[in-house]
Amino acid sequence: MAQTDTLLRYRPWRGTPRGPLFASTALARASLKLLLRRRLMWGLFALALLVFFFFFYAQYLVVWIANQLATETVRFAGIPVNARNITRFLDRLALNGTDHTFGNFIWYQGYVLVIVLALAGSVLVGNDFSHGSLPFYLSKPIGRWHYVLGKCLAIGALINLLTTVPAVVLWLEAGLLYDWKSYYLENFTLLLGIIGYGFALTITLSPLTVATAVLVRRTVPMAMIWMGLFVLLPMLSGWLVETLKDEHWRLIDLWNDLYLCGLSCLSADPASIRPQPQPEYWQAWIATGAVVVACVLYLRRRIQAVEIVQ
Repeated sequence: MAQTDTLLRYRPWRGTPRGPLFASTALARASLKLLLRRRLMWGLFALALLVFFFFFYAQYLVVWIANQLATETVRFAGIPVNARNITRFLDRLALNGTDHTFGNFIWYQGYVLVIVLALAGSVLVGNDFSHGSLPFYLSKPIGRWHYVLGKCLAIGALINLLTTVPAVVLWLEAGLLYDWKSYYLENFTLLLGIIGYGFALTITLSPLTVATAVLVRRTVPMAMIWMGLFVLLPMLSGWLVETLKDEHWRLIDLWNDLYLCGLSCLSADPASIRPQPQPEYWQAWIATGAVVVACVLYLRRRIQAVEIVQ
C-alpha cells in the first residue's frame, strides 16, 4: 500500500519552463519521426538520391572527359564517336559548377519533391483533421500558429533535405574538380544563392502543403492537386505563352516561378533561362508571395474555426 501511494503521489515538474515556441520544434520533431517510420518515404529518398548521384557523377564525368579525352575518339557499338560529342547532352544540364548547374538540379529534384510533399501533407496535417487530433493540440497552451509553424518546420526540413543540402554538396564537389581556392572564393555567392533558393522553396511550399492538406486531407487528392500544380499548369502555361505570345502566362506555373526566384538568388542572367520568353524576376517573386499570403489567410480561417468549435 505504501509503495502504491509512492507511485501515485503528486510529482511536481522540475524542468525549466519554456515558451510556446518550443512546442513548434517539438511538433516538428515528432512529425519527422512519424514520416521516417514509413517505408514509402525511404523509397522516395532513394529516388531522390538517384537524381543527386546522376548530377554528382555526371559533373565529374564532364570534367574527366574534358581533361582526358577532349581530342580523342571512342567507340560505341563499334561506331567511332568524338568524345566532345558525348558531353553535348550533358552540357544542356550545365554540369560545370555554374548557377544553372544548381538551378537545374533543384528543378529535376522537384519531380520527387511533389510526391514527398503529397505524402507528408496527408500524414502530418490531413490525419490531424480526419482523426480529430487538432483539438487535442490546441487544448494545450499553444496557439494555432505554433501548430502551423511546427508542421511547416517539419515540411521545410524535408524540402531542404531533398534540395538545399545535396545542392551544397554539388557546390563542394565542383570546387574540388576545379581550382578549389579560386572556385570557392569566386563562387561563394553561389552558395548563398543555393541557400536563398532553398529558403524560397521552404517559405512557399511549406504553407502551401499545409493548406492543401487541410483542404483535401487524403493522400490521393493531395497527389492529384500537386500533379496539377507541377505538371498540368506548366503545360497550360507553355501553351498559353505560345498561343497568346505573352510571357506573363508563365506566372501561373508555380514551379517555374520558384525556379525564377532561385535563379535570381543565384544571380543568373535572365537571357540564359530556357525556355524563353520568361517574365521578370520581380514578377515571379510577387506571384510566389501571393501564394504564401493566400495560404496563410486560408489557414487562419480554417484553424480558427476549429478553435471556435471547441
